[in-house]
Amino acid sequence: MTNTAAPPRLQRALGLTGLTLFGITYMTVITVFTTYGIVNQVTDGHLPAAYVVAVITMLFTALSYGAMVKRYPVAGSAYTYTQQSFGGGVGFLTGWVMLLDYLFIPMINFMLIGIYMNTQFPAVPVWVFTLAALLLVLVFNVLGIKLVNRANFIIIALSIVLVVVFMTLSFKQYLGGDQAVGIAEPFALGSGGIGAIAAGAAILALSFLGFDAVSTLSEEAKNPRRDIPRAIVLATLLGGFFFIIVSWAGGLAFSPDWATLTEPQIEAAGTTVMESFGTTWLPSFFVAIYVVGAFGSGMTGQVSVSRILYAMGRDGMLPKPLSRLHQRFGTPVVAAIVVSFFALGGLFLSLDTVAFMISFGALAAFAMVNLSVIRTYLFPKGGGRARSAGAWIRYGLLPLIGFGLTIWLWTSLQALTWLVGGIWVAVGVVIIAIVTGGFKRPVPKMDFSENEPSTEQIDQLAQEYPLEPR
Repeated sequence: MTNTAAPPRLQRALGLTGLTLFGITYMTVITVFTTYGIVNQVTDGHLPAAYVVAVITMLFTALSYGAMVKRYPVAGSAYTYTQQSFGGGVGFLTGWVMLLDYLFIPMINFMLIGIYMNTQFPAVPVWVFTLAALLLVLVFNVLGIKLVNRANFIIIALSIVLVVVFMTLSFKQYLGGDQAVGIAEPFALGSGGIGAIAAGAAILALSFLGFDAVSTLSEEAKNPRRDIPRAIVLATLLGGFFFIIVSWAGGLAFSPDWATLTEPQIEAAGTTVMESFGTTWLPSFFVAIYVVGAFGSGMTGQVSVSRILYAMGRDGMLPKPLSRLHQRFGTPVVAAIVVSFFALGGLFLSLDTVAFMISFGALAAFAMVNLSVIRTYLFPKGGGRARSAGAWIRYGLLPLIGFGLTIWLWTSLQALTWLVGGIWVAVGVVIIAIVTGGFKRPVPKMDFSENEPSTEQIDQLAQEYPLEPR
């Protein structure tokens, strides 16, 4: 008897609310404390100023992601967009570099869970908590996107409770103290000037991967062309707003000489800040909720990167087993296992090294997505009609600004980050050479012949910018 059962596929289960919550959970408000100590060291205590620069940069890039997901509402994110805009080779290298941030995101969350749990249970090694979180996240992601979506509501609710308590205590301590720090001081440039703020903002790029993560769920959204662009912008705005006010409140209440703190105090800066309030219960309360938030971020991070590996495996650029879906749950189980295996590196690497590598991959991908908008909408393959002045602003000027800002932050990262990133890119070139038989065959690309919108549909999506004859 012939088996007529339909092959497993990604399930369309997410609406606008679910997509937005996914992005916010990925960015989780308490991500502020992920690099709190690192960025305060770099900016001399001016973390909020760095967040303002990062938010402005990310908003331009979020608009570009929204424009591209309307054109290609499928899994793959920046990999898909640059592949279709500039060709398979550039697309693969973009996706390959982007894998740096996506592969390291689950890892850094597992590391932080270990670091913060160890502050409460010092007798238990950090690696035990890290490994336990890694295995639990793998189980959740194999079970499916619906389970992850339900967990997101709980995680966001707990994070909001923590943020409200933290800000209340911060302002209470500031108003009841000597107010040595001016209320606008955290937003100033500081002794390092704009260069230090840019370096801090570059690190903070990892805080905004939530909008990129939303774009990877195009094949699991009920109405991707409508809801994903909205969710991307909403997640960026809401996440950025909370990042700024939480870091501002912390800067007012706790402003030490960050250069004098020890490495453990910097890595677990959230606990360091909470202990400054002088309450015995707050550090434990913070750790409990932070660990839950880090678990949610690690969980959504693994969901996203497994979908990217799934897309690359489906295209033949990476081993085909990566595109294998679980027969019952419809999830990319092989890709999820590979991500978990990579995350074991968190048992050996330092927190700041992982943070820098995430930002390197993220900013490179963001820059290419901005360029992809310009190529796709203003200079499409095969030519086309000239567009209105409004379209040149929306699809030309705004992405160009986004590109310039991301490159500025990208070049502000440390030299060692560029060395490791360069090696990673070289490995990607080797993979292309292998797949193409020494560059003799074209790089495989995704086939959109059945679901790619026509030029007329693209024009309708951008109907606020009417076309003009040449």
